[in-house]
Amino acid sequence: MMKTKKSKRNIGLTAVSGVVLGLALPLTATASAAPTALRAKPLDWVKCEGSGFGPRQECATVDVPMDYTDPEGEKIGIAVSRIRSEKPAVRRGALLLIPGGPGGSTLEEQSDKAMKLPREVREAYDLVVFDPRGNGRSAPVSCGFERPDLAATTFRPWPAGPDGSVAGNLTAARRMAGACERNGGELMRHIDTVANAHDVDRIRAALGERKLSAWGVSYGSYLGAVYNQLFPHRTDRFVLDSNLDANADAHGGQVSRGLWAGFEKGVESVFPEFAKWASAPGNPYRLADTAAEVRPVFLRLAARLDRAPIPWPGANPAELNGNVLRQSLLDAFYDPEGFPAAARLILAARKGTVPPAPEPPPEALLQNGLAVASATFCNEGRWPTSAARYQKEVDESRAKYPLTAGMPRNATLCAAWPYPPKQDPVRITDRGPSTILMVQNERDPAAPLAGARELRAALGGRAVMVTVNATGHDAYLGNGNSCGDAAVTRFLVTGERPAKDTYCR
Repeated sequence: MMKTKKSKRNIGLTAVSGVVLGLALPLTATASAAPTALRAKPLDWVKCEGSGFGPRQECATVDVPMDYTDPEGEKIGIAVSRIRSEKPAVRRGALLLIPGGPGGSTLEEQSDKAMKLPREVREAYDLVVFDPRGNGRSAPVSCGFERPDLAATTFRPWPAGPDGSVAGNLTAARRMAGACERNGGELMRHIDTVANAHDVDRIRAALGERKLSAWGVSYGSYLGAVYNQLFPHRTDRFVLDSNLDANADAHGGQVSRGLWAGFEKGVESVFPEFAKWASAPGNPYRLADTAAEVRPVFLRLAARLDRAPIPWPGANPAELNGNVLRQSLLDAFYDPEGFPAAARLILAARKGTVPPAPEPPPEALLQNGLAVASATFCNEGRWPTSAARYQKEVDESRAKYPLTAGMPRNATLCAAWPYPPKQDPVRITDRGPSTILMVQNERDPAAPLAGARELRAALGGRAVMVTVNATGHDAYLGNGNSCGDAAVTRFLVTGERPAKDTYCR
C-alpha cells in the first residue's frame, strides 16, 4: 500500500519501442481460459537516459492499448528496463519486479532494487522493471491537486473533525475527485489492476518469454495474484511479498476498501514492538518505563493535539495535530528504522515543540503518485457515497482500533469518483498451476498477516506461504530475516519451495 516514507518512497507507485500484436482478452476473471497468440516486434533496446541506472542496463517501451476493450484504439507506452543475466549459461528467463504503491515508485528506484538481488538470482534471470500505466515514464497522469490536498493526512482519510466527523472528508473527496476529472485526462478511466495485469502480459510477450517469473511487493502482490488468476499458464515462479487480501470483501465486494481497512489490524500488530522498543532502558528516545504505558502516552498526546495543534512552519499541513501524529507513527511502522523519528516527534510534542519540518517528496512525483493511486483504488469498484454509512463505520473503528482513529473506514476521494467501474474485481481462486511462494512478515502495518492468510486460503494448492518473525513492510531483502530471504532466493533459483507452509523464527 502507498506510503510516503522518504527512504523507501512508494507514494503508491524508461524508454522503448515495440508493438505487441494480437487480440486483447476479455477483462474478466475467465480471460485466462482463452489462448493468447500475441506476437511482438523485437524491442528497440537503448541506453537508459538519466541517473540511477547501471552500465549494463537497457531501456525500451512496450506499446499497449489505453483501453483493452478497444484494442485497436489509442496506444500508450509502458516504460521497461532490462539488466541481462550475469551468467547466460544458467539463464532461466525473465524476472519482473512488480512495484508496490500503487503510484510513486520510479523506474530508477526499482532498478536499484533489482541490482541488489542476490548473485544467484542475477545470474538466473534477466531482471526487468517497469513503470505501470500512468506512472513515471509510462504516460504519466496528474490530477493537479491543491497543495493542502497533497498532505498525507488528507489523501489518507483521517477524520477531519476531532470528534471523528467525516463531513470534511466528503467535502475533500468531492474537491479532489473533481480535480482528477478536470485534469487527469482519458487515461484516468483506464488505470486499474486488470489493465495492469494485461500490461504485464504484453511485457512478457514483448520480451519473447513464453512464461514469466515475478516478485511483487505490497500492491504488487495483489497485481501478481490477479495476473496469476487471469494468465495462470503464463506464470513460472511468482513471489508474492507483503500480501494484501485480494478477495477483501468486507464491504460488499469493494476490494480496495477492504485493502484500506487492513491498516486497522496492521498498525495494532506493530505497536507492541514499538512499545517494547520505546520503553527499553538506555533508549535515548524512551517514552515510558514500561511497554504498557506507551499506548496511553500516545493516545493522550494525539487527543491533546486534536484539541490544540502546535504550529509547524514548513510542514503540510503547517501544524502538528492529532492526525499528523497518527500518520507519522504509521509511516514509522513501515520499517523499524523509523521508530526513533516517531519517538523524537512524540517527545517534542509532549514539550509543546516540533522538530524541523520533514522534507516532502518532489511535488511532481507526489502529484503523479497520488493520481495513479486514486485511479487504481477508485476504478476497482463502486465506493459508498452515504455520509451516514461512513460515519457509522468510522465510529465503530475508532472505538475498536483507536491508534488509527477511523481512517481505514473513512471516505477517500473514491466516494465522489466520477467514473463507474468497468468490471468487477477479479476473484482469486485455487484454480491453476502451483507456481506461487508467498512471503509475509508477521507484523506489517499495511499488509497484516490476517489478510495474507486470507489470500493464502484462496490460493489453496497453488501456493506455499513462508511467514517471517519480523516487523515492517517488505519482507524479502527488506525487513524480513535470513530464513525468509533464503527461502525466496532458493525458490527463484531452483524452484524449490517448502513442502508446506513454514514459519521463520
